[in-house]
Amino acid sequence: MRVLVTGGAGFIGSHTVDLLLAQGHQVAVVDNLSRGQAPQVSPLARFHEADITDGQALREILEQERPEAVVHLAAQVDVRTSTKDPVFDARVNILGSLQVIECAAAVGARKVVFASSGGAIYGEPQELPVKEEDKVAPLSPYGVAKRAVELYLDLYSSQRGLACTSLRYANVYGPRQDPTGEGGVVAIFIRNLLLGRPSRIFGDGEQTRDYVYVGDVAAANVAALNAADGATLHIGSGLETSVNELYVRLCDLMGVHAPSLREPERPGEVRRSVLDPRRAADELHWRPDVPLDEGLARTVEHLARLRSEGRLA
Repeated sequence: MRVLVTGGAGFIGSHTVDLLLAQGHQVAVVDNLSRGQAPQVSPLARFHEADITDGQALREILEQERPEAVVHLAAQVDVRTSTKDPVFDARVNILGSLQVIECAAAVGARKVVFASSGGAIYGEPQELPVKEEDKVAPLSPYGVAKRAVELYLDLYSSQRGLACTSLRYANVYGPRQDPTGEGGVVAIFIRNLLLGRPSRIFGDGEQTRDYVYVGDVAAANVAALNAADGATLHIGSGLETSVNELYVRLCDLMGVHAPSLREPERPGEVRRSVLDPRRAADELHWRPDVPLDEGLARTVEHLARLRSEGRLA
């Protein structure tokens, strides 16, 4: 199958590209390299440096590539950035996504797989684990944008015949995650422990998240190419892990005992989040294969190698 991956030079995107190629698909990548890294793109994929908000460039690329399916991962991913600059967030995450969807439909693509959010869309859940039919109540422009794109996909499905699947990810972690940003707590903690720097934990550290390994997320993206048309599915582990527990696990794994810095709770942060992934098991025949401790060990190995090569600062 001819597949185009937006954001294919990024964290989740590059893993998705690798898996698609391993399964014999023809892959093209669109990425503006604002967060992605060109060396992460396999030379077996055709790479286009372009921004999804540039409708003309995007249309020319899709007309050239004629993908049968699009995996749309490119996004402004920082919740705090979305709060500080909601117009910028909407320009990328809503208008940019709409450009991708429109171009996909215009060139005759059959399927769009969309990376949505299982944390930002629901806000503070009333019951755990969260199910797909539970009330959405986003607390950030980022969450609003993700929900808006899901609705656009529903519209294109009913009016233009474009098959769509929205995957609401839990907290994705693993090799190639950026350890220098505000998000990605696993990579941030590992980097700090490797470099002997203190890690900040906000509030009491008992806030919980559902951590899912990036290779498992890539597998869900690929599985959705030929399944679950019209569905919105959770991609998570179904397990709840607190920030404190995560930090202790990493310290034990790395043989380091470093006290964390406690800072005030951040306003608007969701207290508890964990997703029910059973519908994805039914519709995608997908289950997370990598347990948390194994995934953490793989991520530590990756970042330790970067440090030994002088590429982690």
